[in-house]
Parts: sequence; C-alpha cells; structure tokens
Amino acid sequence: MAMEDFDDFLALVRDELGLPVESDDAGVRLDQIPGWDSVQLLWLVSAVERIAGRRLSLPDVLAASSLEGIYRLAAAS
Repeated sequence: MAMEDFDDFLALVRDELGLPVESDDAGVRLDQIPGWDSVQLLWLVSAVERIAGRRLSLPDVLAASSLEGIYRLAAAS
C-alpha cells in the first residue's frame, strides 16, 4: 500500500487500526475518535514508518493532536 495523499493515509488507518475514519475526521482531536487510544498511536506510527520507509520523530507525533497532523509529519520530506 502506498501513501500518496491523505485519502491513502485514512485507508491505512482504517486497514491497519480498524478505525472507521473518514475525511471529516481529519482535524478531530485524536482522543475524540471512537476507539482511539495510545496503543493505536504506536500501531499507526509503526505502519506509517514501514510504508514511508523512514522514521518519524516521536516527540513530533506526540505533539500532533489530529490525524491530519500525523499525516503532515508523515508526508514531510
């Protein structure tokens, strides 16, 4: 699975974490997403790093408050 845009990122969240997220959830605080917990964050970081082929800064990920924020970190070159 490639991650070329935000829709691909959301598909990753749905497929890897089993969370029913949509585009409307982009700016929602992570703790407001049904089923979200800290373990989900670790799974997501692992999946993104595997697909992107590079590591993410954990302090930056922890500071991100939404899926959109995590996506921006993942998409940054």
